[in-house]
Amino acid sequence: MKKVFYFIFTKSIGLYLNLLSFAFPEKANQLAFALFSQPRKGKLHPQQLPKTLAKATFKSITHKGENIATYLWEGNDTVILLVHGWESNSSRWKKTLPYLQATGSTIVALDAPAHGLSSGTEFSIPKYAEWINVLVQEYQPKYLIGHSFGGKTSLYYQSHYENHSIEKTVILGAPDEFKTILYNYTDLLSLKSSIIKGLEVKYANVFQKELDEFTGKHFASKIKTKGLIAHDIHDTIVLFDEGKKIATAWENAVFIETTGLGHALHDEALYHQVISFLFETK
Repeated sequence: MKKVFYFIFTKSIGLYLNLLSFAFPEKANQLAFALFSQPRKGKLHPQQLPKTLAKATFKSITHKGENIATYLWEGNDTVILLVHGWESNSSRWKKTLPYLQATGSTIVALDAPAHGLSSGTEFSIPKYAEWINVLVQEYQPKYLIGHSFGGKTSLYYQSHYENHSIEKTVILGAPDEFKTILYNYTDLLSLKSSIIKGLEVKYANVFQKELDEFTGKHFASKIKTKGLIAHDIHDTIVLFDEGKKIATAWENAVFIETTGLGHALHDEALYHQVISFLFETK
């Protein structure tokens, strides 16, 4: 019943946008963009924080009139920055955190634009990367770990900002092609070709890059620092081949293939592999 309702709901939205585009094409394009760019979940309430985040030192950093929610777990001078994915927040690291803390490191996490306790209503990878850069300047992390869209944003950040304080980057379940995600959305809503074209133009302007070049493998090919990429064979959210494409393009990266962990990639053995990679332990 839920699947039927969801099908009817999504197709109804698509029908509305398609009809709207006949009389008001620009308005239809703007609404389609807003629906795709605004997360439907992942926000947090400051009075109802998950225990993991409640134990952290919270700090809101103001940047260009918006607030970046950050969480810090104090440790030594080695800093690890955590970057979560789409429709999530910093609490997604609750299972990973104890293993990272066991290394004695200081752990810093941020909520993406329009996620968690951060402000804003619209998400984009360039904006997220800009926020990462704010934290890199603030905390000078040595290691960067990103999951899903946070992983792709980490690749974008490393390829565009080339910050030398970050020595190693870990990418977990990250997508490669933005076009694939965009077209999945337009297919879901059965949007007409004029709206799809409008979205392509809009995102090319936002990214300041052609969509064919806005790929994880394109970003990874420019990164000189060491990387670790993990992707699960049975990931149904971001297909396994996406991770393989990124790994093929990243000259200085190690690829880990997992089985049965899905998109979340929560697993004690994988945590130890990540720590071994970061700290060069055997």
